[in-house]
Amino acid sequence: MNLSALQKILQNEPPYRLKQAYQAIFKNCVESWDEATVFPKDLREKLKQDCPIEINARLIESTDGNTAKAAIVFDDEVMVEAVLMRQRDERNTLCLSSQVGCPLGCGFCATGKKGFRRDLTADEIITQALFFARYLRQKDERISNVVFMGMGEPFLNYDAVLRAIRIINDKDFFNIGARKISISTCGITEGIKKLANEPLQINLAISLHAPNDKLRDALMPIGKKYPIKKVLGATADYIKKTGRRVMIEYLLLKNTNDSPEDARALSNLLKKELKRLFFVNIIPYNPTGFFNPSEGQKIKRFKDMLEKTGVTVTQRFRFGRDVKGACGQLAGP
Repeated sequence: MNLSALQKILQNEPPYRLKQAYQAIFKNCVESWDEATVFPKDLREKLKQDCPIEINARLIESTDGNTAKAAIVFDDEVMVEAVLMRQRDERNTLCLSSQVGCPLGCGFCATGKKGFRRDLTADEIITQALFFARYLRQKDERISNVVFMGMGEPFLNYDAVLRAIRIINDKDFFNIGARKISISTCGITEGIKKLANEPLQINLAISLHAPNDKLRDALMPIGKKYPIKKVLGATADYIKKTGRRVMIEYLLLKNTNDSPEDARALSNLLKKELKRLFFVNIIPYNPTGFFNPSEGQKIKRFKDMLEKTGVTVTQRFRFGRDVKGACGQLAGP
């Protein structure tokens, strides 16, 4: 998928040809230019040669049918994974990757253990969405929500991610509302500040996972550069500037960050005057071979303690563990 090449190929054609091409790709979800019969044969052949739209991917579906994971291979033979979560309320949430691998090396994440290869281009990010748009069209469904919570740190590839988001949001492309698009960051404060100035009303999530710097640094080496005070300070400024709620993601690890003391410390971090605009999303740990998940009773106690101090709490539903498509498990073959 190369949108720039498509524009160049059609630059000498009547303007409506480009609109027809976008309609074919993003609305009709054609998988080959042969299907775009609105174009004359010679133009279809040129498009097939200079702007192929076939996607090299392997699909793995969960046994319950609620999750599908795609391993997508690009021209330089690098591979990324994207995950579709089909939820009970008829939402189809797509989890996109922004980098090939990840440079951050978080101790609980399989992606980080694989290392970093390169950033994805906006077109490569869009290719992931396009693959699942085609998949869902066969079921008379469409993507409803998009989260940048796959492989990589989105704010380390800020420009490409924002360009992809604008395409995802654009009515002539995927037409997904900005409020149904979320970016998760480990706390890259430069990205948080830049996002606060964007006109798009997309959602922000902060991967915190610890209530103090000592523990967070042990789990997430990036914490040494971006301590909690700095991250939450930038997040508080974001909230004041945008008025938008921010999700604090907190992965519960057995006997590591799940004690009552940890819950109290986490609540104290979320300043009283901003608690109504923070909410904590508790994430049960998905096995990656490095830690053990907290027991159900401990998860409930942690959640209850936060709620008693005025913190709004949600708990993430597990998707795709049997295809290694759950949070922290994306690592490729």
